[in-house]
Amino acid sequence: MTALVDSGWYEAVTRFAAGTGWLHTPAVLVTTYGVVLLAALVALGWWSARSGDDATMAVALATPVATLVAFGVDDGVKLVFTEPRPCQVLGVATVLPCDPPGDYSFPSNHAAVGAAVAVGVLLVHRVLGVVAVVFAVVLAASRVYVGAHYPHDVVMGLLVGGLVAAALCLAARAYLPRFVADLRRGPLRPVLRAT
Repeated sequence: MTALVDSGWYEAVTRFAAGTGWLHTPAVLVTTYGVVLLAALVALGWWSARSGDDATMAVALATPVATLVAFGVDDGVKLVFTEPRPCQVLGVATVLPCDPPGDYSFPSNHAAVGAAVAVGVLLVHRVLGVVAVVFAVVLAASRVYVGAHYPHDVVMGLLVGGLVAAALCLAARAYLPRFVADLRRGPLRPVLRAT
């Protein structure tokens, strides 16, 4: 039923996609391989945190965990709402083939993962974080463009991922610096400290 909220917007985006064939390949690359760039941003955040304080390294280490938790929470919400994909309900032409029934739409896992990474990286390194935030929004938009999600799916995915990651990463910053300091004095020092 929530699909009625923005099915008009979804159809407008799919009509736009039908007329912009030149944008199909970049959108498919982003939507398919965006997780690789997200992983690279997490790795760059960790690398930059090696020269930062213990609290910053705690956030860098918490970011992948927060991302996995955000994915799990988002997937749990999907199982509560069981909203079919818009391409199944509306039967419009899409850039990518429609996912099979049972692969639910609301909220978007891609958007949740993108937002979780963006929040974690933003708390570690401002410039990398801005890149991550922009990419998370582009990734979310690509999911609507290729026909996999309604706009409200990606908005909710961004909210779920961002809120879960913010809670976990801020908790890590508050409660884990002493643990990180101990790790930095031990055998993990070369991967946790630049000097």
